[in-house]
Amino acid sequence: MNTGIRRRGFLALAATPLLRGMPVPKIKDVSVIATEPAGVRLVVVKVQTDQDGLYGYGCATFTQRADLVVDAVNQYLKPFVMGRPTDAIEDLWNAMYNSSYWRNGPVLNNAISGVDQALWDIKGRQAGMPVYELLGGKCRRGAMIYSHAAGREISETIDQARKIMATGIKAVRLQVGIPGMAAYGAPGQQRSTDTTMGDPVFDPEVYVRRTLALFQAGREQLGPEIQLLHDVHERVSPRLAVQFAKDLEQFKLFYMEDALSPENIDYFRQIRANCTTPLAMGELFNNPHEWNNLIRESLIDYIRVHVSQAGGLTPAWRMATMAAAFQVRTAWHGPGDVSPIGHCANVTLDVVCPNFGIQEWTNPNDRIQEVFDGYPVMKDGYAYPNDKPGWGVEINMAAAAKYPFGSFERGERKTLNGGWGVVRRPDGTVINQ
Repeated sequence: MNTGIRRRGFLALAATPLLRGMPVPKIKDVSVIATEPAGVRLVVVKVQTDQDGLYGYGCATFTQRADLVVDAVNQYLKPFVMGRPTDAIEDLWNAMYNSSYWRNGPVLNNAISGVDQALWDIKGRQAGMPVYELLGGKCRRGAMIYSHAAGREISETIDQARKIMATGIKAVRLQVGIPGMAAYGAPGQQRSTDTTMGDPVFDPEVYVRRTLALFQAGREQLGPEIQLLHDVHERVSPRLAVQFAKDLEQFKLFYMEDALSPENIDYFRQIRANCTTPLAMGELFNNPHEWNNLIRESLIDYIRVHVSQAGGLTPAWRMATMAAAFQVRTAWHGPGDVSPIGHCANVTLDVVCPNFGIQEWTNPNDRIQEVFDGYPVMKDGYAYPNDKPGWGVEINMAAAAKYPFGSFERGERKTLNGGWGVVRRPDGTVINQ
């Protein structure tokens, strides 16, 4: 045991207002920081207390409906939590969760997450400890990460994977474009818009054949040691997903991600019965009714939830604890539409949960680092949490204001106000994605 850290933690806790007999901090103000420094809408909640200089930040990023989350925080949660004590995080989370009567929606969950994570940040700042110490301390030094390799052609994807591997990263997600069609996670090729609605076209059977060719080349050219992943992104039918998972088995993936849409998760039983391809699921999940049975029946190998979509650190920690009992590992969603606060929460969970699996990683660009100071450090294929109190992140408000929503939008994204586009089968049917 690292007695130095524990001793410093004890002294920090002994100095908190609660243990000195002083009043517990109360919520004085709640505000929203809405910024788009990297072309993706980020929503961060700031909770200020009635003690000078004591505040916290939480991620509430739901890019596709960002403005609604801002309103949910300002119009509903702010008046609800004003004046409440900051110490009982679990109690306040349940109060917020039940306050709308109808619950488990992504807008409310993200709003709650912003407040929830901010309260954890406050508690860490009070204690003078990083949040991972409040959760019991590290059980590993760092979190293994994976990065994305994608190209218009298979050769381009393989070249990108080699570049990623050269940085020390030991796991790579492979995606490739489809000539004349839309593709997920790969650079766009000339996209067909032959449907009457004028939307991009995607043919699941063509995609499956091309992806199998990608992994054949990947294993032959990258070798057996590198861990390979792939994201289906729910774009194939359940029956095709079963066959696809079986065909990918020969390439020994680290995992196959989101083979099914949330509406079709019962088919995981059939995938599990037919092959041993490791399965990750949960990016679109919002509530326990979606993940509980998959975990209890061990139908997936990795639970992969966007932490703010589930409601914040508090429910994600509960979820990870439940998953550990059923040998399901964590693989939290970590793309660009997670704020640096959210990435800190992810990596914090990664180092404290014994059933951690892998962490999706996004490198911050210069504008992100201009706004947010304290992004987790990546070195030799591992991410490391910030050792400063709380999340260890500070926000440059002047810099955040330089990048309001819409700063980098153009084309379809502007029309959709940051939303998600429509992709159709060749016959015009909208595809779940």
